Amino acid sequence: MRVALHSVLRPGTELDYDREHERIPADLVASFARVGIHEWTIWRAGDRLFHLVECDDFDAAMRGLDGDPANERWQASINRFVDHFIADGNSDDGDGSPAALPEVWDLTRQKRTATT
Repeated sequence: MRVALHSVLRPGTELDYDREHERIPADLVASFARVGIHEWTIWRAGDRLFHLVECDDFDAAMRGLDGDPANERWQASINRFVDHFIADGNSDDGDGSPAALPEVWDLTRQKRTATT
């Protein structure tokens, strides 16, 4: 499954965030593999971050990372830069935790349904 996320950086932390993500810790990479996260790509536009996560089951992966020591260390470090996640893609209300954006359209799905 693919999940898109949208988060917002704290003002003035953009370059530090980029530097911090040059390489994430190996134990966090191993934790991602253990919970079924196969790929995580992040794009930045100003203070806005857009994530694409390829995983088996996003909610299960987030539960699997809850309490994981590698993830807890990473969150303690990276949260210096990340202000919050946007809950539904349209508003800044929410509890600040990752929430999937609603999918609007998918080219592959359209092609598949057009040929059936």
